[in-house]
Amino acid sequence: MTTGPQNVDDSSELDPREIYGRIGEAAFWRIAKAFYARIDRDPLLRPMFPACLEEPVRNQAEFLIQYFGGPTAYSQRKGHPRLRMRHQAFSIGMAERNAWVSAMEGALADAEIPDRERFVMQRYFANTATFLMNRDE
Repeated sequence: MTTGPQNVDDSSELDPREIYGRIGEAAFWRIAKAFYARIDRDPLLRPMFPACLEEPVRNQAEFLIQYFGGPTAYSQRKGHPRLRMRHQAFSIGMAERNAWVSAMEGALADAEIPDRERFVMQRYFANTATFLMNRDE
């Protein structure tokens, strides 16, 4: 049984670019697949995504691999991530942000990401989701 990311000592926190080397590429594909399985069931978020989720799974897996220290296939295929620009078309308020973070936290658990890596990833996802908000409440 794990103790949970909240018990991780911040003084020994990982550099996010080390995570790919620690958990491997397959883990990022598990995260993306688990995340989009959750999106597919989410009544608030599902309308923001295309009918077929195959391309979003690929985009997310490749982006996360790149961000967390792996190969740059995402940028080679799609260019600079430009997260804010790519999400501007969607109305993202606190409810959408929270639903997205919840789905991602669930995906990290579903993909069995170890606590130390999960802690760093959860913080990145929470901060990024807040950054992508574009609607005043």
